[in-house]
Amino acid sequence: MPTSPAPTDGHPVSSPHAPAGAFAEEIGRSVLTVKGLTTELRVEGGPIQAVKDVSFDLRAGETLGIVGESGCGKSMTALSIMGLLPRPIGKIVTGSIMLEDVGDLAQLPEARMKAVRGDDVSMIFQEPMTSLNPVFTVGFQICEAIQTHRPVGRTAARAKAVEMLDLVGIPLPELRFDSYPHQLSGGMRQRVMIAMALACEPKIMLADEPTTALDVTIQAQILNLMNRLKRETGTSILLITHDLGVIAKMAQRVLVMYAGVVVEEAPVRSLFGQPLHPYTVGLLKSMPSANRRSGPRQRLHTIQGVVPSLNALPRGCRYSDRCPDVHDRCRQAEPPLAAPDDAGDTATARKVRCWLHCKT
Repeated sequence: MPTSPAPTDGHPVSSPHAPAGAFAEEIGRSVLTVKGLTTELRVEGGPIQAVKDVSFDLRAGETLGIVGESGCGKSMTALSIMGLLPRPIGKIVTGSIMLEDVGDLAQLPEARMKAVRGDDVSMIFQEPMTSLNPVFTVGFQICEAIQTHRPVGRTAARAKAVEMLDLVGIPLPELRFDSYPHQLSGGMRQRVMIAMALACEPKIMLADEPTTALDVTIQAQILNLMNRLKRETGTSILLITHDLGVIAKMAQRVLVMYAGVVVEEAPVRSLFGQPLHPYTVGLLKSMPSANRRSGPRQRLHTIQGVVPSLNALPRGCRYSDRCPDVHDRCRQAEPPLAAPDDAGDTATARKVRCWLHCKT
């Protein structure tokens, strides 16, 4: 995990590409509003709720981060928004996903959702080699995405695809247009995925662990590219990652998820400066720090235990079996996600699911 200095005005001081102080309330209108989203998976032994009662707004020009361990519901939230849940085992059982000028994505028929997917909302997946078709050139695949949503001919689609390859910083875009995925490096393939995602100028781009498979140098290049393109195109980004260093560099606000639910929501500066939920505290303590003294016996903090199985959740708070601050009430009832009692003037910008901070 890359090290990051403490955020200043919502971003680390090492992030010259991020607009300082660009908090949610200063950015713009809501382009995506998710309310009470609950997604169910039918598995052996009965249905489980992979995502439960998730609500958030994504605003114009904003990067909203979703962070948490593997299995916490981050990717399932994104797949629910995109209408890409595994069928027939996955379905949205309650909630709404309101996209500006489109309506409730959870209620759209599949034919209409196909028109929205890749046009109004696009997605970048973690590993481009599983998303790019190995038997077609990258240029052909970008053209296909363009012609699916725009009434243009092959020549115009090719010109737009070359323009997008150039926009994402791929050298010799005319030549690379005819390259196959295996002929490109991992970083270049990820740039192709970004070019494809932005080709139809979507309102929202969902990025699911977009840099996990890349080395640190290429990761920094891709993140800087995404920040630059967000400024230039106005696309809002929902960034899904387990890496708090990436969140510090990219996001203005962040949701922390655990075992299918949101346990904390806050502006990035507030989250890094004063984490409230014990799970968030544990995640931040486990981050490598450039300011931490090095030594042969220096060890990173670890959170004891593992994320519980969704069909065997502990009673009460879902984090109660791992929490160092657990008390009797935590094991009796699950706390609500609410403004903390002890947050003072910042309460309206923060929410936490913890009895330590929400006593009523």
